[in-house]
Amino acid sequence: MAHDQEVHDHDRGLSHDVPTLLSRRRALTLLGGAGLAAALAGCGAATTSSAAGTAAAGAEIPEETAGPYPGDGSNGVNVLTESGIVRSDITRSFGSASGVAQGVPLTIKLKVLDTSNGSVGLQGAAVYLWHCNIDGRYSLYSEGVTQENYLRGVQETGDDGSVTFTSIYPAAYSGRWPHIHFEVYPSLEAATTAGSKLRTSQLALPEEACKLVYATDGYSQSLQTMAQTSLDTDNVFSDGYSLQLATVTGNANDGMTATLNVPV
Repeated sequence: MAHDQEVHDHDRGLSHDVPTLLSRRRALTLLGGAGLAAALAGCGAATTSSAAGTAAAGAEIPEETAGPYPGDGSNGVNVLTESGIVRSDITRSFGSASGVAQGVPLTIKLKVLDTSNGSVGLQGAAVYLWHCNIDGRYSLYSEGVTQENYLRGVQETGDDGSVTFTSIYPAAYSGRWPHIHFEVYPSLEAATTAGSKLRTSQLALPEEACKLVYATDGYSQSLQTMAQTSLDTDNVFSDGYSLQLATVTGNANDGMTATLNVPV
C-alpha cells in the first residue's frame, strides 16, 4: 500500500511546475483567503462544503501531476486506446480482465466549464478519470491488480458539460489525502487516442465524508492512514484546494455522491 512514488513524481521540472504555479496563483488571487475558508465551511451527517468547486469567473482548476499510475501512456501502459475504456460504470474491469472493485458505492459527477466562454458547460469534451481501490492500490500498476483495469474510464461531456461515473469510494493511502485523478480532453477522439489534454487535475474528498466511509468494513486502514495527513499538508493540495474540494452527499449504506465543477 505504500505509494511514496506519487510524492516524488510531483516534482516533474519547470515545464510542469511553472504552469501549475501560475494557474494556482491566478486562482488564489481571484479567490483570496476568504475563498479558501469558505471551501472548508459547512458540515452535516454526510455532506461537505456547498462552496466546493465555486470560484470567481475565469478561475481555472489547478494543473496537477497525473501521479505515477495514470495509465494514459505517459508512464507505461496506455489504457485509453483500449476498446471498453469509454464507460460510465468503472467498478468492473473490461476486456480480458474480470475483477470487480469492492467498496462503498460512489457516484462521481463532474461538470466541465469553459472559462473562455463565460464558464458555460463545455459540450463534447471528454474526461478520463481514475483512482485507487479499497486497499489503496491502482489497477494496471500495483501488486495484485496489475492484470485489472477497473476504476478507470472515459466519458464524453453532455450538453451542459457534465459526466457521471459509477465507482467505489477510494482508500486513503500513506502520503496522500483521499483523492481522485482526472484528465480533461477537448474531445472523445483526443481522449481515446491519448491526444493533447486541456487539463490534468485531482479532486479532493472532504474529511467528514471520508470518516463516514472509513468507519465501515474494509476501510479500517484508511481511517488510520487519513489521520496521519491533512489537506493542508498533502503534497498536492497544500497550496490551495478550494477549486478541487468536492461536495459529497449521501451515506455509507446507500452510497455517496461526489460533485465538482471543473473550470478549464
